[in-house]
Amino acid sequence: MQPSPNRVHRALLLLPPAPSPPSYAALRAAYHAPLFIALKELATSPRKTQDAALLEIALPCPHLYGRLDAPRGPLYTITQQLVADLYKLVCITSTRDAIDTEDAEFVDARIVLVAYPRNGQLKMPLPDSTPEEESQGPAIDIHTLAQSPRSWDAVYSVESEEGERVLKSFLSMSKTKPSVSRVRGGIVSVEISKQETPPSEDSSAPINHLSVAVGGTFDHLHIGHKLLLTMFAFMLGRRQPSTPNATPSVLTVGITGDALLKNKKFAEHLESWKQRQESVHEFLSSLVYFGPPDDGRIHIQEINEPGPNGHAVHVSYPFGLIIRYVEIWDPFGPTITDKDISALVLSLETRGGGAAVNNKRSEQGWHPLEIFEVAVLDASEEDSVDETFQSKLSSTEIRRKRSERMQARANA
Repeated sequence: MQPSPNRVHRALLLLPPAPSPPSYAALRAAYHAPLFIALKELATSPRKTQDAALLEIALPCPHLYGRLDAPRGPLYTITQQLVADLYKLVCITSTRDAIDTEDAEFVDARIVLVAYPRNGQLKMPLPDSTPEEESQGPAIDIHTLAQSPRSWDAVYSVESEEGERVLKSFLSMSKTKPSVSRVRGGIVSVEISKQETPPSEDSSAPINHLSVAVGGTFDHLHIGHKLLLTMFAFMLGRRQPSTPNATPSVLTVGITGDALLKNKKFAEHLESWKQRQESVHEFLSSLVYFGPPDDGRIHIQEINEPGPNGHAVHVSYPFGLIIRYVEIWDPFGPTITDKDISALVLSLETRGGGAAVNNKRSEQGWHPLEIFEVAVLDASEEDSVDETFQSKLSSTEIRRKRSERMQARANA
């Protein structure tokens, strides 16, 4: 794995189960206070000046409990709404309180989806050890989270009956006894008549997608990228342990080649393809693998072959997963050269790209990709933060601010 240059000051925020229905207003009422406290403490910590700060936000999702091995299509809409709204809340909170979430010295917030029942009553008995398949994120159970070899310098828990249940479950399964800080929480609203079972989106049998694609520039990774990559990884179904010799499941990340970006604004501050690939991998690997960080069974291979999509980095994991980072030179990338890809995750802004891909596949006599869209984040319902909020979701704006800072230093 590509290591970070500095030690990471790692914190975990254990939230209570998500509100139901999970509107943005409900999430804000439930989670603003604990998010603000955790983000602010990490941003102002004395050791923050030496270390990068990472906040992993564990979001218990009752609608995922008992369904982690199921096809993800019927679970997509409610999960995407939760992840999008929670990332939006992180962005708005950091904007209002001037907490840096996109520069080199920032607080890096990441959402971990935890399959957890509304009432906290876990099915017993719990497994004695976690099978390899259970280490596949970004959706995991609380046993996998607690048994993870990740070491948190701080663990935050929410002061509420639901928050205490989550903390008790986590501590009862944890291999260590971390120091816990209890923080003020909001009100988690639940409509009793609302069922946790997500509505069926299609009368036909859902596909268990084992080869999923996403594409983008991924310059200066920001919260919009995190949402897209999280839902991309979420759509990959789990291989059944009864077929250990089956073809590996594949996540394909198309990353735009450097030559196509030379006319971008503030191009001198663009990250290279290698930097962007490593940044995406560092984020994605933290979502998809909850095993040992120094696991010698993880293999990284750089591919250089002639022709389209010939340059790639392949990362293989011990539970039968390969992540392929492919340098792309056109809008299609591997989606029209790899017949086995069955799903594409994209932003609403690039919806037309999905239709174009399927037209090309149709011309080749291939099955169309199932398209899954992620929201375009906005803060239109919040007062006085929209312009600054949008700047946190724009690679161009991030490059512009870097350019202005460098000019100011040069003129100082």
